[in-house]
Amino acid sequence: MIWDGREQEKGEGEREREMEEKRRVCVTGAGGFVASWLVKLLLSKGYFVHGTVRDPSNEKNAHLKKLENSSENLQLFSAELHDFNAIAAAIAGCKGVFHVASPVIFTEVSNPEVEIIMPALEGTKNVLNACSETKVKRVVVVSSVDSVVINPNWPKGTVMDENCWTDEEFCRKIQSWYCLSKVLAERGALDYGKKHGLDVVTVCPSTVLGPLLQSTVNFSSFFFINILKGSLDSIRNHQSWHFVDVRDLADALLLLYEKPDASGRYICTQEPIRIADFLKLLKNMYPNYEIPTNSLPELDEDSEMTSEKLKKIRWKCRELKETISDTVQYYEEAGLLSMDMKIVE
Repeated sequence: MIWDGREQEKGEGEREREMEEKRRVCVTGAGGFVASWLVKLLLSKGYFVHGTVRDPSNEKNAHLKKLENSSENLQLFSAELHDFNAIAAAIAGCKGVFHVASPVIFTEVSNPEVEIIMPALEGTKNVLNACSETKVKRVVVVSSVDSVVINPNWPKGTVMDENCWTDEEFCRKIQSWYCLSKVLAERGALDYGKKHGLDVVTVCPSTVLGPLLQSTVNFSSFFFINILKGSLDSIRNHQSWHFVDVRDLADALLLLYEKPDASGRYICTQEPIRIADFLKLLKNMYPNYEIPTNSLPELDEDSEMTSEKLKKIRWKCRELKETISDTVQYYEEAGLLSMDMKIVE
């Protein structure tokens, strides 16, 4: 037999390309709070990442290009969720997709069906259609506990799990359009997967806290900053609250992507904490901040949620105190607690 080194090189090259293809994934909305941490985690694990953003040259996406391994393993695509061709181009060649992007509108809208609900449904459908066309192996869709918790018919005192769905008609009645868009998009994604044979897993995170990688302030961070500044507006209608660390959420998303037997939906949250206890914890940790600890209304107990299904596949999360400490340290170092700001998602 004649030894041909070129054949060996060719074989090794093909194997490398095959391995690269297997570890090539797409993250929609890559510049956002959650997606940025997911991209960072994927790059650290040797994945090749296609990230969709509105404008790759925009300064608010500059942090992605500074992540470790980004110069070799990160490619940014200009893609809006309503543009199927752009989404399909970003997903082409990927074995997995993390659909993190979702329209978030904070201002009053005159036509919520057109301005909030349709974009969420159309964007999710475009992503899933593109995944079907390009033979993606698994799609992990980031939903929200907003698609779980608004259910007046759920038995009082019963812990909410993945069998609990937000009541669509009740959302319409109370005009909770964002929550309605989340539950419709999540149901639609799971139904699409069953109908078209696409492996779809959904994740429902609670309020996400943690340090920011991006330069802009997202909604949940804005909410927490306001509490540290003494505002109770965001929490007056709640007796308890559920949080999750953005880094733990990123871990959960990757875990569900890599776990072959993962299926259906997963709630992702730390243990609940009563609002009064949360404020006392903040006051003890940061006595110099104007954190209100009184004037809370007496409300019925909120239903608790469980992440037991996620923990059964070995997901672990930080203690809330660690999340708070790391988050506030970032806010302080970035000067976010001493400036007026607007939300940019």
